[in-house]
Amino acid sequence: MTELEQNSMDNENVSMEAAMESVHEVQVGDIVKGEVLALEDKQVIVGIEGAGVEGVVPAKELSTLPVEDINEEVKVGDILDLVVISSIGKDKENGSYLLSKRRLDAKKVWEDIEKDFQDGKIIEAPVTSSVKGGLVVDVGVRGFVPASMIDDHFVDDFSAYTGKTLKFKIIEIEPSENRLILSHKAVVEAEKAEKKKEILADLYEGQVIKGQVARLTDFGAFIDLGGIDGLVHVSEISHSHVAKPSDVLTVGDEVEVQVLSVDPEKERISLSIKANLPGPWTDIEEKAAPGSVLEGTVKRLTSFGAFVEIFPGVEGLVHISQISHKHIATPHEVLHEGDQVKVKVLEVHPEDHRVALSIKVLEEKPEETKSEPVEEESYELPEENTGFTMGDILGDALSDETEEE
Repeated sequence: MTELEQNSMDNENVSMEAAMESVHEVQVGDIVKGEVLALEDKQVIVGIEGAGVEGVVPAKELSTLPVEDINEEVKVGDILDLVVISSIGKDKENGSYLLSKRRLDAKKVWEDIEKDFQDGKIIEAPVTSSVKGGLVVDVGVRGFVPASMIDDHFVDDFSAYTGKTLKFKIIEIEPSENRLILSHKAVVEAEKAEKKKEILADLYEGQVIKGQVARLTDFGAFIDLGGIDGLVHVSEISHSHVAKPSDVLTVGDEVEVQVLSVDPEKERISLSIKANLPGPWTDIEEKAAPGSVLEGTVKRLTSFGAFVEIFPGVEGLVHISQISHKHIATPHEVLHEGDQVKVKVLEVHPEDHRVALSIKVLEEKPEETKSEPVEEESYELPEENTGFTMGDILGDALSDETEEE
């Protein structure tokens, strides 16, 4: 053998030894790189770099999401980061190791989620499906939203959330058990609380704003101001009497309200609808000008007269002397609460909210009946008051006149 041939053989041995040394043994759990060599129906064949062996990646191990067509996930020549799941024997066809891309991706996702959990970060993810107990969410791994954590109100139909991308707070995480519990309700409540603070900071007494009737109760109406509710007490709904808020308002109505008071600490807002409405006494001089004849309802009877409502919220007084041409001891003799009567306006005092009315001037005065003349002596002063009779007083006066003459 010539020296040249010997050197060539030595170089080949060195190259083979170097190649053998570069090939490392693959262990379960190793993270390796694999070049896609072929695509089959349910799996991908890869060559494990640095190992000189092939591996198999089943379709279900390609992605954290369901894979319908592996051709849409990878192509020949792609280099994939994989984790070795198990050895399937060197005599097995199409590869010696079972590999997974999904598990490696999931490991990275769990690490990111755990960091977000520690930082209190809010995450976004699509809802993939609804199940009996709540929602299934895809955050790279499977997350679950219990029914009680879906929203800040009772949810009857979970399917309405399917396909939506929502914000979630991470409530519980356990990667070893693939357990991830999320809450959309916590996000909604936090956003509403922040919105409340903003609204409360901007509200001030006397401010006029628009809102929507959210709820009706016997004592008032709750108005949604865009993130926080304010209360319109039943007495602040109208200038006229309102028995129940539902008599004049409906849930969903848009109303204009005036802010009466704001308590940021207790998150209480008092509102008024009637404060923005013309008062019942507005332009009363035009509506009830002196001399005008109106119809009204007897609302109250007192010993000195009757109060008659001539407009909603406007009552005028018919003095007892203006009720009837006949002498009456009390208004109850001729009037009853609820009676409809015609009245004539005598006087109007807007600044004092007073209107003087008369019923009798609209009625024909009955003819006076003749009666026996009343003797003058019936008007004498009582003796116990003066100590003298009228005769005594007149007698003294006549004596003085005689003496003067």
